[in-house]
Amino acid sequence: MRPFTRIIFSSVLTSMAFQVSAGVELNGELSQGALVRAKVQPGTQVFLNDEAVKVNEFGQFAFGFAREAELEQMLKLVYPDGLTELKPLKLKQRQYKIQQVNGISKKIMKPDPKAQERAAKDSKQVKAARAQFTENDAFNQNFIWPLTGRISGVYGSQRVYNGKPGTPHYGVDVAAKTGTVVVAPADGVISLSVPDMFYSGGTMIIDHGYGVSSSFLHLSKLYVKQGQLVKQGDKVAEVGSTGRSTGPHLDWRVNWYQVRLDPTTVVPSMKSVLAKENAK
Repeated sequence: MRPFTRIIFSSVLTSMAFQVSAGVELNGELSQGALVRAKVQPGTQVFLNDEAVKVNEFGQFAFGFAREAELEQMLKLVYPDGLTELKPLKLKQRQYKIQQVNGISKKIMKPDPKAQERAAKDSKQVKAARAQFTENDAFNQNFIWPLTGRISGVYGSQRVYNGKPGTPHYGVDVAAKTGTVVVAPADGVISLSVPDMFYSGGTMIIDHGYGVSSSFLHLSKLYVKQGQLVKQGDKVAEVGSTGRSTGPHLDWRVNWYQVRLDPTTVVPSMKSVLAKENAK
């Protein structure tokens, strides 16, 4: 005879930034594009939409929702005593900035075959770096901005070129002069450090553990190499305009494995950070 499985259903958890429900503590807004850090009783198994989520020995874990994620999600907790609890999650839908751009030449719209081949190799390296799993608990730190200044580009925005939708922007851009220092937003290990990729130019990825990573694009100089350990606040690179960039800025991206997230969901608002800096 198969053992009896006890299953209980919880009330729907919504888009509040910090919630404590029976069995789980969620830190992060439940919305499209958000990274959520969470904690359960140690030994609990966690599943997001029936996909297993890695949990550390302290019961801490992370998960995230894509730009166009379904608004209804399901978190399943299997406690050490065998009790299974289903927790429906209701995400906040986001609106993104869409810009129409016409009159773009075909040459710009479609790079030559050699450039496309190079870009494909770059993409393979990036995906491999983001696919890594490491038992680093830095993902649970309070992240800081790697650079402060004027935000010139936002997550989720998209341009439509000659009527054809382009790839959405999956980072937050901070405008700064070439050579401005970039610091690590949290502890981690450098999982990628390449000075010249086709689209992103100088590119660096920091693995914060449990699938969470930061990517820096268009860098002019990289201070650290792949495999090197960094601490929050360490100087790791300099701002640039390398790759396909129209001006110097830092393009900061956050991922949960291959899920592209909004970095602003893990840091205080830029406005509040700048206000504190100006008050000093």
